[in-house]
Amino acid sequence: MSTGAAALAAFAHGGDRVAQALHAHGVPCIYTLCGGHISPILAAARTRGIRIVDVRDEATAVFAADAAARISGRPGVAAVTAGPGITNVITALKNAQLAQSAIVVLGGAAPTALQGRGALQDIDQRALVAPHVKRFTKLRRVRDLGPAVADAFALARSDVPGPVFVECPVDLLYDESSIRDWYGQAGGRGRSLPERALRWYLDRHAARMFEGAATTGPVDAHAVQAPRVAARALDAARSALASAKRPLVVIGSQALADAAGADALAAAVERLGIPVYLSGMARGLLGREHRLQMRHQRRAALRDSDCVILAGVPCDFRLDYGRHVRRSATLISANRSPRDARMNRRPDIAAIGDAAGFLRALAPSVPLTATDSAPIGGSGPYDHWQGTLRERDDARETEIEAHSAVVGKHVNPVALLRRLEAIAGENAIFVADGGDFVGTASYVLRPRGPLSWLDPGAFGTLGVGAGFALGAGVTRPDTEVWIVFGDGACGFGLAEFDTFVRHGIPAIAVVGNDACWTQIAREQVKMLGDDVGTVLARTDYHAVAAGFGAEGILVRAMSEVDDALRRARAVAAAGRPVLVNVWLDPTSFREGSLSM
Repeated sequence: MSTGAAALAAFAHGGDRVAQALHAHGVPCIYTLCGGHISPILAAARTRGIRIVDVRDEATAVFAADAAARISGRPGVAAVTAGPGITNVITALKNAQLAQSAIVVLGGAAPTALQGRGALQDIDQRALVAPHVKRFTKLRRVRDLGPAVADAFALARSDVPGPVFVECPVDLLYDESSIRDWYGQAGGRGRSLPERALRWYLDRHAARMFEGAATTGPVDAHAVQAPRVAARALDAARSALASAKRPLVVIGSQALADAAGADALAAAVERLGIPVYLSGMARGLLGREHRLQMRHQRRAALRDSDCVILAGVPCDFRLDYGRHVRRSATLISANRSPRDARMNRRPDIAAIGDAAGFLRALAPSVPLTATDSAPIGGSGPYDHWQGTLRERDDARETEIEAHSAVVGKHVNPVALLRRLEAIAGENAIFVADGGDFVGTASYVLRPRGPLSWLDPGAFGTLGVGAGFALGAGVTRPDTEVWIVFGDGACGFGLAEFDTFVRHGIPAIAVVGNDACWTQIAREQVKMLGDDVGTVLARTDYHAVAAGFGAEGILVRAMSEVDDALRRARAVAAAGRPVLVNVWLDPTSFREGSLSM
């Protein structure tokens, strides 16, 4: 056998070339919904030991890949079929793009020779997908399959992380003999000039597709270095911090782009000794209780601070477009994206590069004091400032406790979440999917450690819950995965309990069932006097989950909460998914919290 023939024999078909590249990058799992356009990828990947997790909605596959990427630090992978399979993932792709999540999506496509000619599920996929990804790669030759996947992995992780899309037409994925046979049948056996011209064209087209297929391009993982902040910006930040009396750090998801560096980042924050607020994927970075971490009254703290470090956080609506930081303060923005660093408010110091690396580099320049690791009350440089923030935190906690004490007909949502906080395991991962109920949860639940909180991010997407829980459960099977669902959001992914059951993902869903899209209704009724479109029913979500083979638990009274949550933990520990449907009372806890 010749060298070229041997090389070709190593690959049953183009799908195997994709699978080889995925295997070379250590991909443990592909999230997918089956389709004929991508079947060779799935079959070849499973042959190479890659787990295939099939879902009930393509968006779930991309959400799962997103979650896997966030908590593992390596790109998550989804594969979706052509046409509707791809249109179904646009929201999930945009969510990953805005959350700066490194994922690789493999998309099927109509045969290259038939694109634009009315083939099954043939649309201009580039026009739809390209605005929502870092790169859309459209392949035309078999030999490019593996290298394109390798390039996608590198690009997804580089600079500002994000999704990358690789379009794999179906005729590149099956074996050459089958494709030539299909083209031969399409060309027919007629002897007319047009029929002979068609056969000539299809034969030439197939030759170009398979040209060089015996040569395998590079598929191994490319080294990707995090962008480093310039020395000048670091020096300027050190000087600003040296003269600050009331410094503050706000850390966002982008600082956790390198998931493996979470512990080093936490150590740097500890070494800095500056009060800190954590958001997004940074929640849990310092554990449940830490003297430096503040949880409430962030707006007031930002307005009082004389030096604010935004680490991987843009001045978007969450910081009132930069207006939360007072103008006389020194604003330091550490961000991989120059655009995000300067969004709405030009910083005094733009530290363009990896935010985590910036904080690690900054930490050694801060003088150690004898009380740096001691509780509040020592003689540290920021003790008075930290004490002021702590008093505000404690006052807010007292208010939350008062809200939890309100007794109604069914279950107080604040009290429910306080019990969930007390009962959930120390290895819990919290997935947040909803509006008002999840907003309340963000005040009450305390992530146990780094990379243990998953919410959609800046896009505010509903429907992420099932996919995020799936990705978390597959990536970290040793954890206790809780989905905090609003009843509205629950409807998006309820069918995925079938996926949880089939693939043995023992997720625990707690549905805050107030029969309403409450976050919208509260302001809509107040401003417009109409609840149109916001009213739901006390649906038996637990019965639906049970119909898919999971455990379903109904809770209508506060006295039932503890037993239900403990039972749910026991069911999940035994390997079975469970949904706890909790009837909630109305609450004014988050009155006036609608953001724009």
